[in-house]
Order: sequence, then structure tokens, then C-alpha cells
Amino acid sequence: MLLLPATVTMQEARDARAMLAQALKRLPEGPVVIDASGLQQFDTSVIAVLLECQRLAQAWGKAFSVKHAPPKLTSLAKLYGVDPILSFAANS
Repeated sequence: MLLLPATVTMQEARDARAMLAQALKRLPEGPVVIDASGLQQFDTSVIAVLLECQRLAQAWGKAFSVKHAPPKLTSLAKLYGVDPILSFAANS
């Protein structure tokens, strides 16, 4: 499972995307799961970061999902119509 940083705004998005892309390359076989529980401050840039992670996972033939997403994040994804693509998992 990969962790999103606490802050992902336009200023941090490029670094967050690069960090997650590197971590994705090192993951063993199996699904890619992003844990968003630590996400505290974010803007719509986080959607772009997650979409890039999903795209990379798909390119490598891996399933992708986001767990423990804050309600504001799921609302943003729904607003942009990408919530099905990001596969938000139940927060269990």
C-alpha cells in the first residue's frame, strides 16, 4: 500500500506524482492501493496525481484503488466524474 502525503496542492503535486511513480515501480505483483488517510490539505491537483497513478497501474496490468479517502476527496472526484476510475474502496 502506498501513502499519499499529508499535503498535495499545486505546489506539491509534481513531487508527489514522482514519488508515487517511483514507489509503484518497486511494488511487487498485485493490486496498487493508495492510502489517503493521511491527506489533510489538498486541492484538485490531488485528482491529477491519483489519475496518473491509476494510469501507470493500468499500463502495468495492475488493479488500482484508493482507500481511506477523506470525504472532500471523494466529493471532488465525483464532481469531476472520475470517481469510478479511481475506485474508492470502502474505508474499512
